[in-house]
Amino acid sequence: MPLHPDLDAFLALVEAGIQSGRQQPMHRKSVHQARADYEAAAPMLDLPPDDLAERRALEIPTRDGARIGARLYAPAPLDAAAPQPVLLYFHGGGYCVGSLDSHDTLCSALAARTPCCVLAVDYRLAPEHRFPTAFEDAADAYDWLLQHGPALGLATNRLAVGGDSAGGTLAAALALRARQAARAPCLQVLLYPCTSAHQDGDSHRRFATGYLLEGETLQWMFGHTLNGDHERQDWRFAPLQAADVSGAAPALVVIGDHDPLLDEGMAYAEKLRQAGVPVQLDIHPGMVHDFLRLGMVVAEADQARTAIAARLAAAMR
Repeated sequence: MPLHPDLDAFLALVEAGIQSGRQQPMHRKSVHQARADYEAAAPMLDLPPDDLAERRALEIPTRDGARIGARLYAPAPLDAAAPQPVLLYFHGGGYCVGSLDSHDTLCSALAARTPCCVLAVDYRLAPEHRFPTAFEDAADAYDWLLQHGPALGLATNRLAVGGDSAGGTLAAALALRARQAARAPCLQVLLYPCTSAHQDGDSHRRFATGYLLEGETLQWMFGHTLNGDHERQDWRFAPLQAADVSGAAPALVVIGDHDPLLDEGMAYAEKLRQAGVPVQLDIHPGMVHDFLRLGMVVAEADQARTAIAARLAAAMR
């Protein structure tokens, strides 16, 4: 299917800005400037957050003594006597950009519409904190949630993990790690995840430029994240490299058909299926990478969030 006309018009404006010199693609910016621009764009491109009963700022300790931020979204008042199911969520941004604020609308929508609590984690970013820090922060957040969630009013027996883009990679890797945990997730929600060691598939070639996520930007991000190319073979960076994915939580994989990550998202869904893991693969026609945060650009973004929430609700029941 061709690119959605609303996205086509939006991308034409982006390209015109680049050609005129008013804008630059992310890979030509410093990390500091890329982060600032990413944060500034978020509220202009997405709808306002859904209403919730409570939002709570938290801190989570990590294995190296640091403390990372987190935001707990609650559709009903938090009450240890009436625990609510919870989604542990990791934002996208190629491990270099993104924050709790940049994904506030997406997280609030999932919390309100499932309904469930969402614990969004502000894991540490590269290049200040290179691989595998983001994964270790994610794992520490999972373990912390299992230990402390019940006291907060979170039903850790109805726990899912999820994320978009690099956050989807973290969720996928966490689902593999959690197979042997005392309490594994009921669902892994993988929104256009990065899963491949190398970005050399057909969709990477077809959508390398002009589709929001540039091929050069991906390599810019991974260059800031990895300590060397040998780490590309690590399943915590590229879940497709995992020797065995059997026993992982059921998966929902969501991706647009104009996303450079399309092929690797489909490949990971098939790898899970071949290992006996139940998988729902939703390919959205005419959509690009990161379309779920483009509610002001294309109506399908908000519709897709509602559909994801319905799948979460079914798993959490």
